Amino acid sequence: MFDEKALSVLRRMTESFGPSGFETETSRIIKEYMEDYSDGILTDKLGSIIFVARGGSERPHVLLAGHIDEVGFVVSGIEEKTGFLTFNPLGGWWDQVLLSQKVIVRTSKGDIIGVIAAKPPHLLTEEERKKVVTKDKMFIDIGATSKEEAERAGVKIGDPIVPWSPFSLLRDGKVAMGKAFDDRIGAFIIMETIRRIKEKGIDHPNTVYGAATVQEEVGARGAQTVAHLVDPDVGLVLEVDISGDVPGIKPFEAPAKMGRGPSLITFDRSMIPNQPLKEFVMETAEEIGIPLQLSQVPRGGTDAGRIHLNRVGCPSVVISIPTRHIHSHVGLLSLDDVENAVKLITELVKRLDKETVDGFTRI
Repeated sequence: MFDEKALSVLRRMTESFGPSGFETETSRIIKEYMEDYSDGILTDKLGSIIFVARGGSERPHVLLAGHIDEVGFVVSGIEEKTGFLTFNPLGGWWDQVLLSQKVIVRTSKGDIIGVIAAKPPHLLTEEERKKVVTKDKMFIDIGATSKEEAERAGVKIGDPIVPWSPFSLLRDGKVAMGKAFDDRIGAFIIMETIRRIKEKGIDHPNTVYGAATVQEEVGARGAQTVAHLVDPDVGLVLEVDISGDVPGIKPFEAPAKMGRGPSLITFDRSMIPNQPLKEFVMETAEEIGIPLQLSQVPRGGTDAGRIHLNRVGCPSVVISIPTRHIHSHVGLLSLDDVENAVKLITELVKRLDKETVDGFTRI
């Protein structure tokens, strides 16, 4: 299980400020942590960071990718008479998870705490009470009483906003609660895998590129530039999966459950995985005794959607951590699932030699 050093960086990563397009703070935390465990660190020109672990051979290039941008917002306007902020989403938000939630607005003069609010229920008509309040009817209250006050505090159109949500451990440290698990937990798995490979001197017949990608929530943009830079021969994307153990979810809607192992995505709207690689992952998990759930996300996509189309194509799969309440202020996941994902990825890296990788696309 994870030591205090690993849990400390996970806390720093998840609590850091980094919505799509504004990931620099998170990237710097990762770079600082991985300098001791990398043979080299690369960056693309969007802000993704790639840490290299050289093994017994230059090829194949094994790309491990997890995005570090979180869903957030951007200031779209300031109400003249009240100082309330209007906003646009960065990534996908469901309206019902927003009201009364604290947020952080990052300005040129520093961070400001606010709360997402709307017209008070006491003033709603009976007909209005029956309707869902949508984002366009909400605002962020930073305690200002005019546009002038908000601007003096440093707020301007284009300023980024993220949820305020401290990291916590529940159930004697077995369950983590916090924001931005989608998908900083994927980046963390990659970091911990490469750390263990280096600390334990684990041999691997390839060169591993661990990528903390940016702007996934707005179209997997960082994945495209990273894949161009790395030129991968095989791609393993580490992500979150929708945990189907929440009341009201039918088993076929979200098969994976928190605490029962990482999941392997067999289909999503952005990619059908390479089938020999998928079977390879399943066989490896069975051989080493790692529980692996099979899942589908028909209305979601990941960085693999861009990576598998790089150049002439790159065999790719997505391995995920079942996570409750993604795209909200507070998610929950099992650290046992995360530990098993690290063990599985480590074993896959040990087995991905040139002959094996070539076999994934042999006809």
